[in-house]
Amino acid sequence: MFLLFYVLGTHYRLFSALIQVVCVAAVLWIVNKRINPAYKLAWTLLILALPILGAAVYALYGRPYAKTRFGMRFAAAAEESRGLLHENEEDRKALEAEDQQMNKQSVYLRDYAGYPVYRGTTTRYFPNGEGLYKSMMEELEKASHFIFLEYFIIDNGEMWQSILDILERKAREGLDVRVIYDDVGCVNTLPAGFYKELRKRGIRCEVFNPFHRLVSVILNNRDHRKIMVIDGHTGYTGGINLADEYINRKVRFGYWKDTGVMLKGEAVWNFTVMFLRMWAFLTKDPSELKDPGPLLPSSYAEGAFESDGFVQPYSDQPLDQETVGENVYLNMINQAKRYVYIFTPYVIIDHEMMTALCLASKNGVDVRIITPGIPDKKLIFLLTRSYFPELIDNGVRIYEFEPGFIHAKCFVCDDEVATVGTVNLDFRSLYLHFECGVWMYRAEAVAQVRQDVDRTLKKCREITQQEVHSLSWPKRLLQSFLRLFAPML
Repeated sequence: MFLLFYVLGTHYRLFSALIQVVCVAAVLWIVNKRINPAYKLAWTLLILALPILGAAVYALYGRPYAKTRFGMRFAAAAEESRGLLHENEEDRKALEAEDQQMNKQSVYLRDYAGYPVYRGTTTRYFPNGEGLYKSMMEELEKASHFIFLEYFIIDNGEMWQSILDILERKAREGLDVRVIYDDVGCVNTLPAGFYKELRKRGIRCEVFNPFHRLVSVILNNRDHRKIMVIDGHTGYTGGINLADEYINRKVRFGYWKDTGVMLKGEAVWNFTVMFLRMWAFLTKDPSELKDPGPLLPSSYAEGAFESDGFVQPYSDQPLDQETVGENVYLNMINQAKRYVYIFTPYVIIDHEMMTALCLASKNGVDVRIITPGIPDKKLIFLLTRSYFPELIDNGVRIYEFEPGFIHAKCFVCDDEVATVGTVNLDFRSLYLHFECGVWMYRAEAVAQVRQDVDRTLKKCREITQQEVHSLSWPKRLLQSFLRLFAPML
């Protein structure tokens, strides 16, 4: 397509003029769209600087996912399952009585992400992949009804093989075992057609976003979620994929620090519905969304589980104008009274997030961000560091985890509220990917996240103001260029 447009544009003046008109029209259309201004700037620069290539790339990868038939099908699955999620009125009243501000955060998730809050749930936070993996293995062995897995990356190794052995055995025992994986996320870790191998073993499997569709407009949108649901009452999420580096059986970038959370109780139903929506989208079969009764184990009943606080699993997707993942973070930052502590592998943020972090610090809130000491992607690491000067100049404290790479995505505020999930502080997670997380208020896991931050800070080096302002001019120039196209990286 590019070569055809190039030849026509260079040999025929009328066609060249037409291309210019189309590009200007495209830019005007983009500028008036209800999307993040950083995206508008990046696409405008690309199209005006390289009219033919820019227009072609935008036509393939820049259009809204929601406008495609894939987006409409997912939206239909979400609408079909809306009736499956019912909020307990007593839980809502209890949260409202405890804290009006926290209740508002929760109401936002209920009304705009579509997932209710629960009390009949216990939480346990894992400060590393090794602990989460051990717990997963124990709970998988106990499964008696069904097992649902949805992961961005699956890689053949000790972690996956041990889980696969259990999945295959449970499938032979008659359990409903299903796996969803992202084909782009697994393009370098799994062989083509791997889903066929799982199906032969009795495991139902679907693939999100097949990589062979090179011109698909949804290639840019990925299923970045990490979800494990066991029997409808035990669920896991966090940054940990099913690969050996996440449990430090394979060393890639020093010690790999990642985190996750386990839920037991009523709130796991939110994760079950998340999975079923994705399954219905991929299989084009919404029947289970109309009658999910067989997926509920006999032990699952209201009041049957202990409670250690308010728990609200949520998801985000690039289907509408509602950036749930970012808004959860913004709500926590804006309403923090004493501190906001953050684990994130990347800091590639828009103006709104930058303003919120800096303003919180100016208002006397202790804002700290812990990032990797050893990067997984050097250019992205350089881009991340380009945001440090403004943050540090405004009082935000930045730390680098010296032992290695930190892949965790956690926020904790004021010893009261925390979220653990898959949402990075970058444009892809906040605007392009399917993501998920767990919002928790006065749950056991909140204190556990805070304790992990305290332990981790002892292994970190704080970035100084002098350090970020003494960067060589070639690196500054490269950073400036990368910042222009940060939304596309």
